Amino acid sequence: MSVTFKEKPVTLIGTPLKAGDAAPDFKVLANDLSEVTLADSKGHVRIISVVPSVDTGVCDAQTRRFNEAASKLENVKILTISVDLPFAQKRWCASAGVENVQTLSDHRELSFGKAYGTAIEELRLLARAVFVVDSSDKITYAEYVSEVTDHPDYDKAIEAAAAAN
Repeated sequence: MSVTFKEKPVTLIGTPLKAGDAAPDFKVLANDLSEVTLADSKGHVRIISVVPSVDTGVCDAQTRRFNEAASKLENVKILTISVDLPFAQKRWCASAGVENVQTLSDHRELSFGKAYGTAIEELRLLARAVFVVDSSDKITYAEYVSEVTDHPDYDKAIEAAAAAN
């Protein structure tokens, strides 16, 4: 799998995941600096939306799109993970009116990025990706966007989340 950022190849740290794989655990930070792991949302279907930074246009649009979808999906939690600082994520959510998505920061250890194969070695950012994890922690959908500045396939991810219920 090759991924580019602004058409330049980048190196992803970690092993790419696919549907059928067990979802690896991770440790990230919530906006209040508390630690969050995959187990914290066990029992729910999760859409994990991975973005380089919520302060960019495509990432902003991606987070808003999943925020809208959240109100139409039962038993689905939407986690948006980036390396933005928790303070920046909290500020962005407040200004954007995003309330149905939990933003989480992987800035401290790149725990999520390394476990899910999305950490960009050259930039210390996360590559754009979307994962759907069912209530038993199995990945049912995985998309690594080949050009980090492009949008993911929102409809396929939302359909996969609905089907995982």
